[in-house]
Amino acid sequence: FTIIEALLICEGLSKKDLVKLLIWLVDKSDLVINTAYAEFLGNHHPARSTVESNLMLAGSTVEIDAIAAY
Repeated sequence: FTIIEALLICEGLSKKDLVKLLIWLVDKSDLVINTAYAEFLGNHHPARSTVESNLMLAGSTVEIDAIAAY
């Protein structure tokens, strides 16, 4: 989430401008993402989809696609 926040700041946006996140997990039982998600977003709840996929970069366990609105 650190990279997402840095990109938002570069565009003059904040976490509150996120409207959707798509999260890919190698193992859908890896629910530690829920804790990180809650800590990062707090009370802001953009739309979210989470899917299991083996199509990520080698060594990756999670990938996140974030959409923000100006």
